[in-house]
Amino acid sequence: MRQPTEAEYGEFARAAWPRLYRSAVMILGDRQLAEDLVQTALVKTYVAWPRLRQPDKALTYARRAMVNLSRDWFRKHAWTHESTVDVAARDGGSDDDHVAELVERVALAEALRSLPPGQRSVVVLRFLDDLSVRETADLLNVSTGTVKSQTSAALAALRLHVQLVPGGNDHD
Repeated sequence: MRQPTEAEYGEFARAAWPRLYRSAVMILGDRQLAEDLVQTALVKTYVAWPRLRQPDKALTYARRAMVNLSRDWFRKHAWTHESTVDVAARDGGSDDDHVAELVERVALAEALRSLPPGQRSVVVLRFLDDLSVRETADLLNVSTGTVKSQTSAALAALRLHVQLVPGGNDHD
């Protein structure tokens, strides 16, 4: 089997960056820290690149590195206060659709910040990255039962958060 090249790594990194960055922002709640996290995960992937037997599995490797690094960051810093996600940066006008989208993104970021780091990671991986229970369990190095229970607890907390937000229960 041939070794993947540096050019292939460059293509991979450019293609993977937006997905990894989006997930990192939602997990960490801070754009600058998310950039650092993704860069560090991509460096780890670059170091492992010659050993990767299947370059198509590189995204999984990078995502696992990112999740493990984020867990280490949470543990080391014992984050009790997080900065807000800057969702306002967007090109274009400020039409009604943009305002509605912005409000939804801010509400989502706020709701995710209310979750403990483990639940937040599960929700981001399962619903934002669209991973299966098994894939999420493998990435987080936990059982599928843990993923299911964390997902259930996170969704219950998110539902409660939405109900507590003024106007969050308008559809009833």
